Amino acid sequence: MTPIVLTADNFEQEVLKSEVPVLVDFWASWCGPCKMLSPIVDVVAEGSDGSFKVAKVNVDDEPELAERYNIMSIPALKVFKDGAIAKESVGLIDQEQVEALVKF
Repeated sequence: MTPIVLTADNFEQEVLKSEVPVLVDFWASWCGPCKMLSPIVDVVAEGSDGSFKVAKVNVDDEPELAERYNIMSIPALKVFKDGAIAKESVGLIDQEQVEALVKF
């Protein structure tokens, strides 16, 4: 399963109304740590058994989403469960730490 590309148009449906937790990666193309985290997030997405979804928000393309969720530093990972932020992490983390975010 590849990560869902989020926009202001699909965020509510894909994340806030999701029946399963959603790991959202807030990133930008110019961000070095984001480029290092992105393949890890992709691997976690591929390993999803349907108990969670993975999605990405490019903060340059979607500044209103970045502002709404107070993204001050990237990469920022936020796990939404039942429409609210349940867990979050800022900065580069390893695959084990990313996988721990989506376990409930």
